[in-house]
Amino acid sequence: MSSLPFPVRVAAGLVVTAVEEVQALPRTIVGLPITAVSTVLQLSMRAQQVVTELAIKGDTALEGARPVEDAPSWARFDDDVSTTPASVDRAATNGHSRPAIAAVGKAPSTPSTPGTTPDALPGYETMTIAQLRARLRTLSVDDLTELLAWESAHADRPPFVTMLTNRIATLTAEQ
Repeated sequence: MSSLPFPVRVAAGLVVTAVEEVQALPRTIVGLPITAVSTVLQLSMRAQQVVTELAIKGDTALEGARPVEDAPSWARFDDDVSTTPASVDRAATNGHSRPAIAAVGKAPSTPSTPGTTPDALPGYETMTIAQLRARLRTLSVDDLTELLAWESAHADRPPFVTMLTNRIATLTAEQ
């Protein structure tokens, strides 16, 4: 082998490699713009991935520090629109009556003071339609009838009345 020291041999190898690269330069210069653009795109995509990973870790870390809203302030649902006598009259004149109530029969209203809650489901008066829907399967026909009577006597919200009436009809049909 060679008796030259290792650093000298490495330097000679670098010179030969540099000469070879200079000779290949005319062929590689054509693809250089494409290679540069590809490298920049790869770096930007990797940076986006890192930022997204950091945001996910931050969300996970801060998850317990912020209370979860029951309904976001920006969300508007049909159930949020208050039902006034004028809107009920408009619905009736447009042919939007509540036939499901007639099928099952309207439950007699129970006398109670405003702001009270039915015994069948504590907190019912403040529930959203989605919260009620989640609890429907746990209620008996008697509980549902009590809720329907309370709803009819107090808020009389059409989506709630319809949902309760339909659930009573379903359970009655199953028996």
